[in-house]
Amino acid sequence: MKTEFSSPKAIVRAWHVLDAENASLGRVASQAAMLLMGKHKPIFSPFLDLGDHVIILNAAKVRLTGRKEEQKLYRRHSGYPGGLTEVSARKVRATRPTRLLLEAVAGMLPKTKLGKHMVRKLRVYAGDKHPHQAQKPAALALAK
Repeated sequence: MKTEFSSPKAIVRAWHVLDAENASLGRVASQAAMLLMGKHKPIFSPFLDLGDHVIILNAAKVRLTGRKEEQKLYRRHSGYPGGLTEVSARKVRATRPTRLLLEAVAGMLPKTKLGKHMVRKLRVYAGDKHPHQAQKPAALALAK
């Protein structure tokens, strides 16, 4: 008996919409990562990109529990000595609210070329409108 794998041409990619309004950051990110990897499909293979496209709306209204608004730090480095920049989640939400969800989802995907390819299928919008109506995305309720 041989194991059958999907060919790249046979993969059907659906579009899903997640509404992050008043939802916990981790719950939205884990649901999106599962959809991007394709773990919800019966043909899942960890070394193939079988996932779907995901649109996340209302990223500016995602909920951070506890004192994460002040204590959670987002870091980046310029590459120069002393070039580390740390910004709190409150300031990131004020300037670039989509970054909260992009980094949370990217952290849950594989840290390989495959993971970088998966994160390209993620679209995050701060408001409740998106330009992907032509793809007929299906609205998904978050697991509570």
